[in-house]
Amino acid sequence: MRGRPLAYIVAAVALLIVLSQTLFVVDQRQQAIIVRLGEPVRVVNPPGSNQAGLNAKVPFLENVVKLDRRNQSIEADQEEILASDQERLMVDAFLRYRISDPLQYYRTLRDERTAADRIERVVNSSLRQVLGGATSTEIISGRRGQLMAQARADVARRAQASRLGIEVIDLRIKRADLPAANQEAVFRRMRTSREQEAAQIRAVGEQQKREIMASADREVAITLATAQEEGETTRGQGDAQRTRIFAQSFGRDPAFSSFYRSLQAYETGLGQGGTTLVLSPDSAFFRYFDRGPNAGGSSRR
Repeated sequence: MRGRPLAYIVAAVALLIVLSQTLFVVDQRQQAIIVRLGEPVRVVNPPGSNQAGLNAKVPFLENVVKLDRRNQSIEADQEEILASDQERLMVDAFLRYRISDPLQYYRTLRDERTAADRIERVVNSSLRQVLGGATSTEIISGRRGQLMAQARADVARRAQASRLGIEVIDLRIKRADLPAANQEAVFRRMRTSREQEAAQIRAVGEQQKREIMASADREVAITLATAQEEGETTRGQGDAQRTRIFAQSFGRDPAFSSFYRSLQAYETGLGQGGTTLVLSPDSAFFRYFDRGPNAGGSSRR
C-alpha cells in the first residue's frame, strides 16, 4: 500500500516526459522540421499550409527544428566593386528571401547563422559579377533598376543550383559610393568638367549675342538708309511740285512774283536780327518799303 503512491508519481512523471517528447506547438509564424535520428523526414506548417497549433511526433526518436516562415532579410557587408570604367565603388546591399523548401534548406544549411553566411557570399559574388560589367554612372543612377533585376535573377539561379531551399524576393543596393580616397579626385574632375562646359556655353552665348547685335545694327542701318532715301525722294518731289506751282503762279502775275521774292530776300537778310546793311536810300532792294506791293507795277509803268 505504501508503494502505490510512489508508483503513481513515477507513472505520472513518465507520462509527462512522454507527452513532452510527443507533443509540440508550432506558431503560425513558424514551420517545424521533424528530424529522425539526424535526418529530416517531414515538415509541419510548411508554406501554403495551415498546420499551426498542437502537433505530435514520435517521442525520443524525433526532434523538432523550428524555422521562421516569414520573409527574412540579410544585410550584406560593404563590398568594394570594380566597375567596367575602372572606378571603385563601395556597395551596400540587402536581400529579402523566404524559406520555400524547409527540408532542402535544413539539409544544405542546417541553421540560420550558416544560412546567412552562405547567402551573403552568394549575394556578394553575384553583385561583383553583374556590377563589374557596368560603369559607375550606370550603377549609381543610369541603369540601377535593370542591374538589380539582373543581380536578383542571378542570385535566385545560384541559390537554386546550390539547393539552398530559399526563394529570393528582392535584392537592392542601399548605397553605392566612391572610396574615401577617390572622392576628392572625382569631385575635382567633375568640377573641372562642369567649368569647361560652363565656359563653352558662355562662349556660344557671347557669339550668339554678337551675331544678334550685328544683325540688329545692320537692320537699323538699312532702315535708316531706306527712310532717308524715301525722305529725300519725297522732299525732292515736294520741291519740284512747289517750284512748278511757283512758276505757274509767277507766270500769271510777275508783279506778285517780284514782291514775293523780295519778301523772301528780306526774311533771309533781316530775319536773324543781327544783320547790318549799308545801301543807298534809293536802292531797289527797299522799294517795297516805300511803295508797297505796287512798287513793281509802278516801276513797270
